[in-house]
Amino acid sequence: MTTATVVTGLGVTAPNGLGTEEYWKATLAGESGLGPVTRFDPAQYPSRIAGEVSGYVAEEHIPSRLMPQTDHMTRLALTAADWALHDAGIDTSALPEYGIGVVTSASGGAVEFGQRELENLWSKGKEYVSAYQSFAWFYAVNTGQISIRHKLRGPSGVLLTEQAGGIDAIGQARRHVRKGFPAVITGGVDAAVCPWGWVPQIASGLMSTVDDPERAYLPFSPDASGYVPGEGGAILIVEDEHSARERGAEHLYGEIAGYGATLDPAPGSGRPPGLRRAAENALADAGLQPADVDVVFADASGVPALDQAEAEALSGLFGPRAVPVTAPKTMTGRLLAGGAALDTATALLALRDGIVPPTVHVPQADPAHRIDLVTGAAREARLRTALVLARGYGGFNAALVVRRSA
Repeated sequence: MTTATVVTGLGVTAPNGLGTEEYWKATLAGESGLGPVTRFDPAQYPSRIAGEVSGYVAEEHIPSRLMPQTDHMTRLALTAADWALHDAGIDTSALPEYGIGVVTSASGGAVEFGQRELENLWSKGKEYVSAYQSFAWFYAVNTGQISIRHKLRGPSGVLLTEQAGGIDAIGQARRHVRKGFPAVITGGVDAAVCPWGWVPQIASGLMSTVDDPERAYLPFSPDASGYVPGEGGAILIVEDEHSARERGAEHLYGEIAGYGATLDPAPGSGRPPGLRRAAENALADAGLQPADVDVVFADASGVPALDQAEAEALSGLFGPRAVPVTAPKTMTGRLLAGGAALDTATALLALRDGIVPPTVHVPQADPAHRIDLVTGAAREARLRTALVLARGYGGFNAALVVRRSA
């Protein structure tokens, strides 16, 4: 009989908090990390608001030998992984050589590093391009650097489904645990607040162009005008429950109970989007019914048409206003490959403490959406099961059911 896959460690680097408990405290208080872009001069671009990780000094967390070969994104990921392993109480040197794997999510890789080196190539010549450009920009770099730093030789991989990637990575990590590997480092951390990462997002037509941080990202609101990007994410340690209990793990944040993923049909096909089907598949995988879900952490695009599609999926699955829905990412922005992993960590913290974090800046949901959006302040509730939803650009849908451990 397969035992449950549980989360025993969390590491968070987010625009509104460095470290899991600092982030959680800020999130419950409704403290936003959105503001004007400072990592580059955004004056020439129509979108100028982002969720940046402030107060992070890489040299305090990353060995000097790794600094020249890592991007801001990878440094955040390495830091989050260190924190997650410490939180889980895992000494990787004490594990079997192939005993722990790494599966993370990615979108476009370390674009800030890549942009800098290509600028050197174009303006100065090939002699000025770092040898580390051969791998430092690569979309699999977070998985690789975490594996190398901790001497991990278990199964590794990277999922490229943009915002849905964090859930897909966790789903893949659970598969490895079920195959017999005791633990996997998973989740996602991203950072694309640089021109090379900014322009493709603007080209999507989905980014908000509002300059007021409190008005720029308003999912499910009548005033929704697009999303605000952010950087950061979360790294989780997932383990076989029996092994975790046997080694005396201090934290069992919850169980990864169900996972589902779908792809939207081609535009114009007449077929419905796949988000609801992903949620139904995740619930079926968990052996649960919609009535068993106590809270939904929404994808919350902030794009009116996409918000409407998600609201229809939720009201169709659960009934109108039948389950609390929240989008704490209004405090961080959408973190690309880091977003769904951070939402999953947030959902586990909500289950732990019996409280639903708020969707800030949104006074109330558009009544046409027929959802019970948690706004204003955090809401205390009896929570056992949460559904986390995510959609990635290109039609990717992912759903994850997390359940409080007994």
